[in-house]
Amino acid sequence: MPVPAEQLVQRSSDISGSLLPAIFRIFGQWELTGRQQMTLLGLSNEKTLYNWKNKPGKAKLTRDVLERTSYILGIYKSLQILLPDPVLADRWLLTPNDNPLFNGSTPLDRLMAGQVLDLAVVRNHLDAERGGW
Repeated sequence: MPVPAEQLVQRSSDISGSLLPAIFRIFGQWELTGRQQMTLLGLSNEKTLYNWKNKPGKAKLTRDVLERTSYILGIYKSLQILLPDPVLADRWLLTPNDNPLFNGSTPLDRLMAGQVLDLAVVRNHLDAERGGW
């Protein structure tokens, strides 16, 4: 049975200790700047980003951050499945794409709009490409 989001938020210190290091490893593989990382996580304060990196178990994750990290993990997983070469998978976000969703720009450009919806659109696109739902 799935855990309700409210319970996840209440247990965020347990989750953040393992979730955030995984997210920051993905960001490292994608070679994202601090500003890009903040945008994907929906943060407006650079100090929060660095506190989360240094002490992930102390981070208080909101429902918004949990949703964003879920999409980020899904994007990463789909890329690993679609592009088994890790270098290609990690570079996909930075590669111009002629799909109408990206209109010749990079998928990262789409994500930098900063909305949860943009994360969802990219994740859904990749899931569709791999035949998922």
